[in-house]
Amino acid sequence: MTSVVPVPGWEHVYSGKVRDLYRPLDGDADRLLVVASDRVSAFDHVLEPGIPGKGSLLTGLSLWWFGELAEFPSHVLPDAVPDEAAGRAMVVKRLRMYPIECVVRGYLTGSGWVEYQRDQAVCGVPLPAGLRDGDRLPQPIFTPAFKAELGAHDENITFGRVIELVGGDAAEALRSTSLAIFERAARIAEERGLVLVDTKFEFGDDSGMLTLGDEVLTSDSSRYWDAAAYAAGKHDSFDKQIVRNWLSENWPSAVRDTTPPPVLPDEIVERTAARYRELVERLTGRPA
Repeated sequence: MTSVVPVPGWEHVYSGKVRDLYRPLDGDADRLLVVASDRVSAFDHVLEPGIPGKGSLLTGLSLWWFGELAEFPSHVLPDAVPDEAAGRAMVVKRLRMYPIECVVRGYLTGSGWVEYQRDQAVCGVPLPAGLRDGDRLPQPIFTPAFKAELGAHDENITFGRVIELVGGDAAEALRSTSLAIFERAARIAEERGLVLVDTKFEFGDDSGMLTLGDEVLTSDSSRYWDAAAYAAGKHDSFDKQIVRNWLSENWPSAVRDTTPPPVLPDEIVERTAARYRELVERLTGRPA
């Protein structure tokens, strides 16, 4: 894993798969610094090498989306980011995070497609018979997961299990807010010739207010397809699907728990970086 960058005035306290977390040395317990690295993960493993510029691209895209979704409270603070992390970090409000990955699916694909073939449902949400991989769902669905510790697999759960974990009122708020954000974001993406296929949100509690945290609607947390290609029957993805596809061919699922992931070839790294840049440019209208 890439070494953590020292940031004067901040103490490193935690590293996830792709982001590093710092707290201020001045003792302010209400602020954190979230730094996005160039690390890339797939199948619950951090891979080598990273994707050059990824941290800056995803941070910029998250900040753009937080601005577009300003009616939904978020953890972003207007504080200046230290020079050492400029362009790839956010100063945020500390939240009491819910242990739920709030996944919303507008289309049936990926792990949802696998589950549907087995159960004709995803996370306990029944779906019509006869759907195919890539089909648009009658309406977006909330398919949550329980957040696992670093290195473990997230667990898909039913809405009933969410109620058991966080209580009925919080569970309903997580579901309704996730669906509302997804529907707004999908309209924005559609205006730019993109299909928002699925995404995941994370929320925390800020003195009783449900607050959007973590990253939002980036290439790492979301699946986007090119709308014109989709209309022609192709799933032209702007996320790290290039990495997943290569790993599926070169690192079979049967050995993933016993062997380390292979090193990503330069060509896969470069293609993935290009797709990240293209998505940022198409959504924001600015050069990445």
